[in-house]
Amino acid sequence: MAELVTVDIADGVADVRLNRPEKYNALSPEMFAAIIEAGERLADAREVRAVVLSGNGRGFCAGLDMGSFQGMAQRSENDVQAGASALLARDERPENHAQRPAYVWKRLSVPVIAAVHGVAYGGGLQVALGADIRIAAADAKFSVMEIKWGLVPDMSLTQTLKDLVPLDVAKELTFTGRVFSGDEARALGLVTRVDADPLASAMEMAREIAGKSPDAIRAGKKLLEEAWHSDERSGLALEASLQTALIGSPNQVEAIKANFENRAPNFKD
Repeated sequence: MAELVTVDIADGVADVRLNRPEKYNALSPEMFAAIIEAGERLADAREVRAVVLSGNGRGFCAGLDMGSFQGMAQRSENDVQAGASALLARDERPENHAQRPAYVWKRLSVPVIAAVHGVAYGGGLQVALGADIRIAAADAKFSVMEIKWGLVPDMSLTQTLKDLVPLDVAKELTFTGRVFSGDEARALGLVTRVDADPLASAMEMAREIAGKSPDAIRAGKKLLEEAWHSDERSGLALEASLQTALIGSPNQVEAIKANFENRAPNFKD
């Protein structure tokens, strides 16, 4: 059986691909587990400086596997509730098991770039929203689709979409579940960039990021993630503390030397 998520690491870039192409990378319980495992494995990979997240086949991710809904309709209410309780169970972390396939990317200490083509529906969209940056094809199709199945989005959308669009836009997309294009996603702010070849563009950006000081890149993500919604004092204090730790560190000194010597830097992970 093929791996449901493949991970290839080269030159500091982790190329992560959802690999259930015959199902548009739909989210079965096994896919949930595979995505979480891939993200958590990369959290410990010090050689990784950037991540590209994409989907093999004709689409990024079609959301929850339709078979799950067919099974839900045929099971008793007690059985459905028991299954939901297991999926929504949480440990000491704020996110539960259902939220982790999307939130694991937000929690990585390095930048994550999602390359979206074909479709990103429901949970698939929320996985993409867990990335720091999204590059999409103009004709890609997006939807906050949970309303179609009588549900609300519950894979961490409240913690990701809020940084991208105004509340009224989030409500309109959630209440209608309408499908919109990559071009509209860019206009709304859900997508960072539109490109004819989103995967190639994402890989190029990741390689550029991987060429920067890994200490500064990790500190930059930590700074923006934590300070963006903090109070003034906390945000300014975090800037100062992170900068103090970087100044004079080996990779920061190497950045200075490389610039003055007009050569490529040799950073250490």
